[in-house]
Amino acid sequence: MKLRQGDPWMPGHQYAALMPPLSLNLLVNDVTRAVQFYQQVLGAQVHYHDPDFAAIRVGPAEIMLHADHTHEHHPWHPALASGSARGLGAQIRLLGLNPDEVERCARDFGAVIVESATDKAHGWRETLVRDPDGYEWAVGVLSGAAMMTQHPKEK
Repeated sequence: MKLRQGDPWMPGHQYAALMPPLSLNLLVNDVTRAVQFYQQVLGAQVHYHDPDFAAIRVGPAEIMLHADHTHEHHPWHPALASGSARGLGAQIRLLGLNPDEVERCARDFGAVIVESATDKAHGWRETLVRDPDGYEWAVGVLSGAAMMTQHPKEK
């Protein structure tokens, strides 16, 4: 069931042609609440959003947010409707956002901080935050020796 009134921002096939080779599609309970989190906490650029769908960019990542009700005929729908945890076992890692700033914004938003900004042995300074639907984001920057061994294209 669609809640949007009127036409979408662009035909689906046109948006699909603009997508990078890897993107995320997250099912969310409330698109507006999710968009607010991604804007306020992760600095998302919002291309478009309505009650059914949002197209956003967080750093280099293109992300689609679909409301649960848009997947009412999908096999996942009963689990989504039950309110069970989402994203368990998957962690979305995003390099390039200041983890201390993300943590501050997440606290201001009232988001769950899984782990405060910390320098990790794997070479990232990162924080772990959860969005309103429980998807966990590991957000950070290279630190220490990792900065010196960074791939030339990433410098």
